Parts: sequence; structure tokens; C-alpha cells
Amino acid sequence: MSLDTLTVASFEPLVGDAFTIAGTPDDLTLVLETATVLADRPGGRDPFSLVFRGPPEPLLAQAICGLHHAQLGRLEIFVVPLGRDEAGVRYEAIFS
Repeated sequence: MSLDTLTVASFEPLVGDAFTIAGTPDDLTLVLETATVLADRPGGRDPFSLVFRGPPEPLLAQAICGLHHAQLGRLEIFVVPLGRDEAGVRYEAIFS
């Protein structure tokens, strides 16, 4: 699936689903927590944010990650760590 065709509606039904990053220790799993529209862009795709939650370790550096989802397949997404809390590490990806 092409990143250009994805919208927030592509991800809203997947909130709570696991996305796996292959090649990391034990194929690290991130769970999609939120899919949020950031602005209304008439005539184009609305920018949106995806927030994922991962385990406390390892902390991934901001980078393009190959995330795999059972329905969407492999997606190369730029992911930025937002920080740790008691439940793990949160990561965000912005689509514009």
C-alpha cells in the first residue's frame, strides 16, 4: 500500500492493533494508540498524526521504520519518540 493513499480513516479502525518492526530485537511491537486529524485541507489529504506505544526498552531513535501490519502490509514510516512513561515509550508519525 502506498503512503500517499493512506488517510486517517485508513488507521482509525486499527487503533489498538499491533505493528511489528522487523529486524529489531525480538521483532519489536508497537501498538497504535491514536489516529488524529491535525487540520482540514480542502482538496487534499488532511494531515494526521499516529501515536504508537512500545515497550520501555529499547528506545528507538527517530528514523524511518519498516512497520508491518496484517491488513496494511509493510509501511516505511518516519517515527519520532515522544518519551517514556510508566506504560512504555510513545512514538509519533505525522502524515502531511
